[in-house]
Amino acid sequence: MGMYQVGQYIIYGNDGVCKVEAIGSLDMRGVREGVNYYTLKPLYQTGKIYVPVDTEKFSRPVMSREEALALIKEIPNIPAEIYENNNPRLLGEHYQNYLKTHECKDLLRVIRSIYVKSEKATARGRRLGQVDERSLKQAMEILHGELSVALGIEKDQVEDYIVKMLEND
Repeated sequence: MGMYQVGQYIIYGNDGVCKVEAIGSLDMRGVREGVNYYTLKPLYQTGKIYVPVDTEKFSRPVMSREEALALIKEIPNIPAEIYENNNPRLLGEHYQNYLKTHECKDLLRVIRSIYVKSEKATARGRRLGQVDERSLKQAMEILHGELSVALGIEKDQVEDYIVKMLEND
């Protein structure tokens, strides 16, 4: 885990965007003595997370506004690869492999692929499967959470913002 500053927004594991609220030793049961901890406040969940500064768990700073705008411009070029698998476990693993890189482009790949799959299903009078729906929701939660912080807008405004930006390009 990199060195972060108090007040910084970071992506932490599967908890999404967290704000670094404090750094220092903790006066709590079950924590390691003489070790500094980050106190993280997840933006979209309740509670706090206490993490040793030397944790191996994935983290990175939230992207900048410039990076967010560049990413949105890239969206039309991200391939939508429809992945069909009748085994829900294997389908879920396929999406999780993309989700666990914590890379926005991988999240977008999942979102675009499932969108196209959804449109094709709808055209045939079918519905998306549960695994697809759940993976889509998860990818959008993570991506929109980060974009909302990077762009300084509400999470539920992100989708409209992207659509407008791509229309005006």
